[in-house]
Amino acid sequence: MKGTNKKQLYFDGKPYDLRVKFVRDIPFWVSQVRKYGEPVLELACGTGRVTIPLAKEGFKLTGLDISESMLAEAREKSEREKVDIEWLHADCRDFHLGKMFGLIFFPFNSMSELHRLEDIESCFSCVREHLKKEGRFIIDIFNPRLNILLRDSTKHYPHSTYPDPDGKGMIEVTENNIYDDATQINRIKLYHKIAGKVEINELNMRIFYPQEIDALLKYDGFTIERKLGDYDESPFKSGSPKQIIICYVS
Repeated sequence: MKGTNKKQLYFDGKPYDLRVKFVRDIPFWVSQVRKYGEPVLELACGTGRVTIPLAKEGFKLTGLDISESMLAEAREKSEREKVDIEWLHADCRDFHLGKMFGLIFFPFNSMSELHRLEDIESCFSCVREHLKKEGRFIIDIFNPRLNILLRDSTKHYPHSTYPDPDGKGMIEVTENNIYDDATQINRIKLYHKIAGKVEINELNMRIFYPQEIDALLKYDGFTIERKLGDYDESPFKSGSPKQIIICYVS
């Protein structure tokens, strides 16, 4: 395609905020902090989409992310909103903060960025190190849908539309994917089209099946307290859109 280039998704803050307007999970996270207490650590916090609304409720927050660009946007936003948040540039697979948290959470499918077993185990080890005795660890990932994973990879499907951050017009986004069932990696390409040019963002997401993620948590020293199917806290069942897992150190 003319004007095509490739880069990794989720490493540039301004376009991310223009594209991702999801807020339906915020009331859920507010309720969980009120239930399980502070301080709170958000893993893969990005531009503060969840962190900042929680801080505006008066909670003590730490946001951790591997992308400095995303954190730079988060810092600017938190300054504008006049909220005090500790932003940390760190890898969720290897962090040692010297403090304990009442709640550590992984929102909005972020855990799917951990592709290998050793990545998952390293992250879980860090979570155990930083979780208070009565603290909770919450993971929010999607419940895999085979009709999406196995759809025709030669077709482009509508994804979103958002304004160009440089003011050049609206960007139309389509997507396709190839699912590798050997590695359980869904290889997604997002095609951002504006003024006849196309930029391709690549997003490789690890798929976690329900019984698999439950076993991984048990194997790595966690006990599942509740498993929910959506942000309304309905129990997880077949067909639930989400896997929201609330657990503690065994």
